[in-house]
Amino acid sequence: MSVQVVLPGVLADLIGGARHLDVEVPGGTLADLLDRIDGDHPLLGRRIRDETGQVRRFVNVYVDGDDVRFSDGLGTALRDGSVVHVLPSVAGG
Repeated sequence: MSVQVVLPGVLADLIGGARHLDVEVPGGTLADLLDRIDGDHPLLGRRIRDETGQVRRFVNVYVDGDDVRFSDGLGTALRDGSVVHVLPSVAGG
């Protein structure tokens, strides 16, 4: 299945500046997608997930517009053509 990952500039810089990444996912969950990203783009993978494999606290992930924190987290189902947004929190004041 093919999934599109949309990244802001700060994360896109880790993969050569591409803001849209088309990923062939061997499984059907967010965890499968993140495993694939980690294998293909380890710098990006480390910015999304911590050493335990969980999505970092200050990274927001949306699958087809829905925040995965309020659904099944890493077990969130993907479908062919899903759009996944990865957005690190921004602090300031």
